[in-house]
Amino acid sequence: MHRDNLRKKLEKYDSINSEEIASKKKMLDFLNNNKNCFERSLSIGHFTGSCWIENHDGTKFLLTLHKKIGLWLPLGGHADGDNDITRVALREAYEESGLQHIDLLSDDIFDIGVHLIAPYQDVPAHYHYDVRFLMRASDDNIKISDESDDLRWFTEPPIHETNLGGGVIRMFRKWKEFRRNN
Repeated sequence: MHRDNLRKKLEKYDSINSEEIASKKKMLDFLNNNKNCFERSLSIGHFTGSCWIENHDGTKFLLTLHKKIGLWLPLGGHADGDNDITRVALREAYEESGLQHIDLLSDDIFDIGVHLIAPYQDVPAHYHYDVRFLMRASDDNIKISDESDDLRWFTEPPIHETNLGGGVIRMFRKWKEFRRNN
């Protein structure tokens, strides 16, 4: 499986955040040592692609209340054998949002994270090596998918929610910085 594109993106990705620095090392090790790292069938873990989607005028961002995990998260999902993780993130953005048009704002990685996923039905605990990209929707008309319990536009992270996913606050801060500079 060709993985040079993701390797280059990860090597180029720079963060001062200690959690992301550790995640980058884990991701590169996982990528280099697991030939099936894009396959859901790799029971120890696999790569996933996600997206931070802003609305058409950059005033809101989209989160989903994930049905299986029960956390508010950016939209995303399994690579299922696709080693183009940018394409995976874009595919998941469309599938989980119901949006009609989404633009990738940069081909560069926006955020990364390695997360332990709890066992679910017949799937054992495993890791998601999640690579996230920044995107913009052309409209605000969303539709909840089967994978979500809720889907909402936010202006601020829902910190009142006890089930806010890890990394959302960090991504929000990055997004606000992006908005200030663009």
